[in-house]
Amino acid sequence: MSEKFDSLEEHLEKFVENIRQLGIIVSDFQPSSQTGLNQKLNFMVTGLQDIDKCRQQLHDISVPLEVFEYIDQGRNPQLYTKECLERALAKNEQVKGKIDTMKKFKSLLIQELTKVFPEDMAKYKAIRGEDPPP
Repeated sequence: MSEKFDSLEEHLEKFVENIRQLGIIVSDFQPSSQTGLNQKLNFMVTGLQDIDKCRQQLHDISVPLEVFEYIDQGRNPQLYTKECLERALAKNEQVKGKIDTMKKFKSLLIQELTKVFPEDMAKYKAIRGEDPPP
């Protein structure tokens, strides 16, 4: 999979460099540079075709819209991944806390129910396999 991304990155870098060179030719256009201009335009078309071929190989890749929002805001898209992981870790801690609280509640509830309903709780524990019946 990495090779596909590497190939796309290479084609994009070549395309960007070609566009940069095309901009230089156009900004200082001389009739003698027409041949170079035509050549760069042909390279641009070929570059777009190469990028399109890469697109077909990566058609099953989806990018969250938030990543594009990061890019539009001038932020590093890798920050999106970092922030997602931080949110996941925070949510994980929150859920872990709830699970621990529920386990403590269950333990206390069983203790109190055992005090009030010792016979019924003995049967319950026997069914659950926690304690053998008396």
